[in-house]
Amino acid sequence: MIKLSYSTFGLTNLDFLHAIEVVDKAGYPGIELSFHRDQFNPFDVTDEYLAAVKKRLDSLEVTAACVSTASHFFTPQRPHEPSLMSPDLAGRKRRINLVKRGIHVARKLGVNLVTFGSGFIRDEHVSNPSVNPRELLVDSIHQCLKELRGDEDITLLIEPEPGMYIETLEQGMSLVNEINSPRFQLHLDLNHNYCSEQNYLEALAKAAPFAKFLHVSDSQEGCNLKLVKMADDLKMDLNFARYLIYFPEFADYLLVDPDHPIYFYDEMPDAKQKKRIESILGSAGIVQPPAFVDYNSLYAGASPFDSEIFVYLISVPGLSYDVLERARPIIIYLRSTKDANGKLLMDKMVANTLTGIVHFHEIPGEGTMDFAASFKALTDNGFSGYASVELYHHVASWEKALADSYRHLSQFV
Repeated sequence: MIKLSYSTFGLTNLDFLHAIEVVDKAGYPGIELSFHRDQFNPFDVTDEYLAAVKKRLDSLEVTAACVSTASHFFTPQRPHEPSLMSPDLAGRKRRINLVKRGIHVARKLGVNLVTFGSGFIRDEHVSNPSVNPRELLVDSIHQCLKELRGDEDITLLIEPEPGMYIETLEQGMSLVNEINSPRFQLHLDLNHNYCSEQNYLEALAKAAPFAKFLHVSDSQEGCNLKLVKMADDLKMDLNFARYLIYFPEFADYLLVDPDHPIYFYDEMPDAKQKKRIESILGSAGIVQPPAFVDYNSLYAGASPFDSEIFVYLISVPGLSYDVLERARPIIIYLRSTKDANGKLLMDKMVANTLTGIVHFHEIPGEGTMDFAASFKALTDNGFSGYASVELYHHVASWEKALADSYRHLSQFV
């Protein structure tokens, strides 16, 4: 059986107690309580305030389904950082402490699920190859599990996410098996799974016995763009994605696109670099000569594409924050510039996923996900619990998001 829930992460411009009330009034049986630096901050929240939250919950029909130790908590521009597998022990301990605070909140409110993500392979891992990120992640999870008391019913959940170290459901199940604790299971985000699984419904069915909680939002096909550092052994599959190759010696980028190859430069490349560019394009089967665009001519201010580009950039592993941010004006250019035929160079939302589906949480019913089939694959294979709508891109229009999500999803549960 699946019950609907709504995450407070989509209601962050409301007072927290009021957010609980609007979810209850909208008819949702459950609510996910998500940490947020400006709304429900575990470093500010006192036990007295938690008592007030519990009193409000007890006075309403809605049930607190899960505590989310929110990804954007520490540094909004670098969500999920530091992570449970940060090479720096101080960073790992900050994230472990946040999860432990989630356990404390769950304990005080009588909630039995606390959720978090693995984090990403970052440039710190790439520059420290002797560090084993899985060993760090496993150790951190065990540190979190030690916080649980033997007489309480609280389970920790990990949420696979596009681009993360734990990205696919298979990777999530492997980690659950390695941790080997009944108090560590999976949190499935249907949007993430739709982005990361080639056979989405089959993967959901296989993961259902491990799953204790769902996130729900819609999504659609985008333009898959792989941002990678130049390497001699670089392999490209243009049937899978376009490629934006970063050259660290120049901080330039080459767009490998069969229709519109483009080199973005600070200084026009010399003959040697031009020959290198031709060789890279030729290896991908592109015979069309590239266009050359002065990077400094690109618009770098606020744009209508900021939200999708932000989600895209944080999902790209292995590159520094500066390399990722320097790519931002290039993506604005691709999303806003038309070719000679009047077609946008990139006419769909930018994606960095294993399927080309965009990791951008849309209101259920506004994308291409089949919720009836998704829920059936889960319940037929043993899942029972809450499916919480998470729409952090729709905070400004929360009333519509809250109502439309319930209207669409309630027909399937």
